[in-house]
Amino acid sequence: MKKKLGIGALVVVIAGALLLLWMANSDWLEDFNAEQNQVFQERIDAGTALGNSANQQQCLDQALQDFDGCLGYQCTVAAGKFLKACLVQASPSDGFCEGVPEFRDKPTEDDKDWAKGYCRENNIRGDNCRLLMRQQQLFCSQ
Repeated sequence: MKKKLGIGALVVVIAGALLLLWMANSDWLEDFNAEQNQVFQERIDAGTALGNSANQQQCLDQALQDFDGCLGYQCTVAAGKFLKACLVQASPSDGFCEGVPEFRDKPTEDDKDWAKGYCRENNIRGDNCRLLMRQQQLFCSQ
């Protein structure tokens, strides 16, 4: 009988610990998501503000300058949100879409080479620069 009570108590303690661990992780995830959403909204607001007084090329140049050296997912997403918001508000730039490949859901090797080449020629460091260039492709294809 004592053995069964001991095992039952142990199960209750383990279940309680797991519940507390899950709740702590749940709070952490909610806090993390809220923080990321705030950062993303700040970048959207900054892109919109710049776009109100800039042209499309200036939006791209600023996004790439801010992005330079980015090595993570979050800064890539933030830069993309900035660029998209900026381009929507910006005045047209002559030749902005010339030579930009048509956007495809799955980029071709030529698309990848175009994006990598642009990043390399403009000395933009960051593994995901080509993903940011897809924003220009998408914008120019619409």
